Amino acid sequence: MAEAPAVPNVDLDTLRDAIRDEYAIVAEDPDKGFHFHTGRRLARLLGYSDDLIDAVPESSLSSFAGTGNPFALGPIEPGSNVVDVGSGAGFDSLIAAHVVGAQGQVVGVDMTPEMLDKATAGAAKSGATNVEFREGLAEKLPVDDGWADVVISNGVINLCPDKMETFREIHRVLKPGGRMQIGDIMVSMEVPAAAKEDIDLWTG
Repeated sequence: MAEAPAVPNVDLDTLRDAIRDEYAIVAEDPDKGFHFHTGRRLARLLGYSDDLIDAVPESSLSSFAGTGNPFALGPIEPGSNVVDVGSGAGFDSLIAAHVVGAQGQVVGVDMTPEMLDKATAGAAKSGATNVEFREGLAEKLPVDDGWADVVISNGVINLCPDKMETFREIHRVLKPGGRMQIGDIMVSMEVPAAAKEDIDLWTG
């Protein structure tokens, strides 16, 4: 059996504060310009259909900063329960709420207050009553055991130093036979330990 990857030697509180600071700016000033794409242009680059994009209020779309399209990995059935790990401004959560319909439920989890505020406002603006946003960490999801049919995540797990704990949490909240659909960043070579310990590289 392969060994679990070592957790980088980085102060978690300092790292999380740096990530919160970066994504607070994405929430409050999405047109500022970042080292990553955002908004409608990004969603189209990642293959989201216009009908899904248009199901989300512009306020949530403008702060979208994902790295992939979890919905491209398979259909999510109406009536499903969905958890969005690192839900940001709510773009993917609101799409999921649209897809699962009134009989389904969506919980978005994020650690950045500004993103949670924007996501909650977007849900109210869109009239989505089947989605809720909760403050929390990917490594400690505020979701009951075995609740989710599907867990989605988009460009967030790469920001979690303890990948195994994150995946254990995803497994915990999934129902037996449930699945995860993740869009994220992967590298094809080993990242040096010194790079993993440089907080500036985590955020930019």
